[in-house]
Amino acid sequence: MLHGKSADSLNFNDFYKNHYRKTFLFAKSYVHDNWAAEDIASESLISLWEIVKKHEIHHPLTFLFSIVKNKSIDFLRNELTHQKALSKMSEVALREIKTRIATLEACDPERIFSEDIKTIVESTLNTLPEKTKKIFLMSRFQNLTKEEIAASLGMTTKGVDYHISNALKSLRITLKDYLPLFYFFYFFQ
Repeated sequence: MLHGKSADSLNFNDFYKNHYRKTFLFAKSYVHDNWAAEDIASESLISLWEIVKKHEIHHPLTFLFSIVKNKSIDFLRNELTHQKALSKMSEVALREIKTRIATLEACDPERIFSEDIKTIVESTLNTLPEKTKKIFLMSRFQNLTKEEIAASLGMTTKGVDYHISNALKSLRITLKDYLPLFYFFYFFQ
């Protein structure tokens, strides 16, 4: 039994040394974490010491292990909450990645480059001067090089560049909402 004066007669350091190891091992057997078990053991011993200074305790070791048990339960409940939060975050991240994968798998370039875009491109090309339109079509749809176009039309490669640049400028303006697709389909073909 520990109480007031008998607790005073004991030195806290002696009390701590006598009970720390078994308190630590008891906590560690449940929390499986050395740092947490050390904290629980220390906090439990300090808590018991504070209680003993104010109240009579008939079975201090039983009381000590009750404190350790409760602190271990609190730690494990916090750990469970933490793991659940991590799991949910992980689930959200996995769902996002799966959504991106599904979106890319469902991505059909033919469908993306829809009739709307084709119509805009055709209409824009029809507004260009005939020579600019012809050079652009030869470059992008017949896959001819600038040199081949220049030789075919009897002009310089700088002249071909000029007409292609004008066509692209017009298309950039009319396809501003579709610009990423425009770059993909026109510059990388």
